[in-house]
Amino acid sequence: MRHKVIALALACAATIYMTSANAAETLKIGTEGAYPPFNFVDSAGKIGGFDVDIGLALCAKMQVECEVVAQDWDGIIPGLLAKKYDMIIASMFITEERKKQVAFADPYYLAAMTHVAPKGAGITAFTNEALKGKVIGAQSGTTQADFIAAAYPDAEIKLYPTQDEANLDMVNGRLDMQVGDMLPMLDWVTKNDDGKCCELIGTPITDPKFVGEGVGIAVRQGDNDLREKLNKALADIRADGTYKTINDKYFTIDVYTMK
Repeated sequence: MRHKVIALALACAATIYMTSANAAETLKIGTEGAYPPFNFVDSAGKIGGFDVDIGLALCAKMQVECEVVAQDWDGIIPGLLAKKYDMIIASMFITEERKKQVAFADPYYLAAMTHVAPKGAGITAFTNEALKGKVIGAQSGTTQADFIAAAYPDAEIKLYPTQDEANLDMVNGRLDMQVGDMLPMLDWVTKNDDGKCCELIGTPITDPKFVGEGVGIAVRQGDNDLREKLNKALADIRADGTYKTINDKYFTIDVYTMK
């Protein structure tokens, strides 16, 4: 039932955010809406989160109107290519594989992945041999899913449409371990009642093959004008303190530098 409510909220949340009433141009931002604290649906049915706030700040700098569109993760790149929106701001790692389909603006925050396990699980070795037969989960269509497939081929891999569903299976004891984006996982285990079941284990996963060059805004290949405007706007919000204000609303460290 919970996931039906989330799906309904996401459908209702594909609503319009205007950053400049007199702007001549309107751009659409695609985001997932199911990846707190980066993007989520609030109690009023609106999409919010760090990704959304950064996107709206960039649009304000570019003096354009913005509409935020909710899109399931598995269809988020196809949606961009089909021109459902003009850019993706959804905590997407910049990877060589994704560059074959889309172009990226400069990274707007750094990224790492992490292992998560139930407290007391006793997992201390992160090799295929040590985790053979373990049930390991991740969100489908992500670099985390790519990582566990490559690192633990002899484990039982379970993939989920959303991170919430992976978390729920871990709470219910159906996963021995999962791999997720470090900041949302840290947020989950420290701030969410369900997440108190679990803890981050091992060292952060920073292999560039999987975490890429950071987290970037995806645009269609050839859309160089928009990409360059986004890069300038990002530099501007870093310089004038807007980025820090948004960052400090969600995090205790600067996610742009991870310091």
